[in-house]
This record gives sequence, C-alpha cells and structure tokens, in this order.
Amino acid sequence: MKRLLVEAGVIAACVVALLVACTEGPAPQPRAAPAPAVAAESKPQAAPKPEPVVMKPEAKVEAAPGGEIAALILASEETVLSSQMAGRIRHVNVGLGDEVKSGATLIEFDCGEQRAQLDAADADYRGARETHIARLKLQALGAAGELEVTVAAAAADKARSQVTLRRSQLAYCHVASPFRGRVARLRVKSSESVQSGQPLVDVVNPSVLKAQVFVPAAWIVWLRPGGVVTINANGQPYAARISKLNSRVDGVSQQLELEALIENAEGLVPGMIGVATFNPPK
Repeated sequence: MKRLLVEAGVIAACVVALLVACTEGPAPQPRAAPAPAVAAESKPQAAPKPEPVVMKPEAKVEAAPGGEIAALILASEETVLSSQMAGRIRHVNVGLGDEVKSGATLIEFDCGEQRAQLDAADADYRGARETHIARLKLQALGAAGELEVTVAAAAADKARSQVTLRRSQLAYCHVASPFRGRVARLRVKSSESVQSGQPLVDVVNPSVLKAQVFVPAAWIVWLRPGGVVTINANGQPYAARISKLNSRVDGVSQQLELEALIENAEGLVPGMIGVATFNPPK
C-alpha cells in the first residue's frame, strides 16, 4: 500500500514538471560571444589630381586721364666745361656757388710753351711774307720768274696758317663761361695737371628753371605745348607751362618725356624733386 502511494506521488510530480515545462517553453540557449572584428587594413589613398590651371588674360591697365607725377627741377642752361688741351692749371678764379658773367675766365692754364710756339710761327710768317715781297720786286725788274713768285706766296700763306693755328691753341689756355650763371661743381684745383677732354667745372643758370616729367604714353592724346601744369615743390605750388614734348615714347616703360617751363621759380634750386599736377580737358 505504501509502495503504491509512493509511486503515485512520483507520477504526480512528473506530471507537474511536464506541465511547468510546457507552460514556460524551452530554456534559453546561451549566446556565443561575438567574434572580435578584424580591423581592416588601411590602404593608402591616392592623392587628388590637381585641377588644370586656366590662365585668364590680365585686365588691361589704362592710365588715368590726369594726376600727380614726380618732377625733377632742372636749369634751362647748364653745361660741363672740359679741357681742350693737356697742361697744368695755373689758377682757378671761381669757387663753388659763385656767380659768373658770360665770357668770364673761370680757369687759366700755364701756357708758356704755347706762347713760344706762337711767337715762332709769327716769325716764320714775317720771313715768308718778306720773301714774297722781294720776289714780287724782282719779277717787276725781270729778275724773277712767275714760278718763284708763286712758290714764295704759297710759303707765306702756309706760315700765316701756322700763326692762326697757334693762336687758336693759345685760346684754350683760358676757360670762359658760355653764359651767365653759377658754379655748380669744381672738378680740379690749382697746379693740377689735366688731360685733354677732362671735365673741369659745371656751370648752371638758375634764373630760368624747368621741370622734367615722365607721363604715361596714353596722355599724348590731350597733352599739348602751352598746357598748364602745377609744380608742388619746397612746400609751395608753382605755375608752369608745357614747353616741349618728346617726339618718341620710351619702348620699355611706355612713358613720354616732357618739359614744363616754371614761370616764377623763386625759392627753387636745380636738382629738387617736386610733384607735377595735370588738369586734363573735360
């Protein structure tokens, strides 16, 4: 009897277990751990291709119809006097900045040798002239022929030309100013020996000044001689008028050179830099 009860209890327990299992469903299976992701090998990326450069034509720069441009103040008359002979300077009669008159002697050379040559040439000429006169007298008496008179006349003319040559060379001993002005630079000193063609002294005439200006070539369509220009220099404006226009434009810089004569240049000195203002016609 007890055995039957035990077996019945076991059977009941099994039935209960089966009912529970059917109600809850199968037990969840453990999930496998995800495999570690394999890092993709980094491949070098190709450099981007450069885009083709398209050359665009540059815009043409046109010169303004007017404006301010640098101007150089120059003297209307200026020169560099050079030596016309080789010799030693005996005396310098002027100093830096001195005012000189036209024809004034600036530098004197030691010309003792040149004077002696002139005296010798003059003596030869006198002798040749007397010989020619004597031949003429003999020809009148019938004692000299035409050929002798002609040769004597040619010798006299040759001697006279030598006198003229020596006298002109003697004139090189004095260096004179070609115009009235001032000494801008002394290049030699007294007792100094110089060669022919060596610069000696610079002379300028500051009484009349002009402005040298380089303007764009495009302005030539309205620039005319006599046009009004304002030169600002030394802190003051000066009225000027265009006096000269170059007949050729510089091929490299494409600029045109012009000169403007300053009407009242008081307070200006050659070599100053100013600003030229142009007023183009409207």
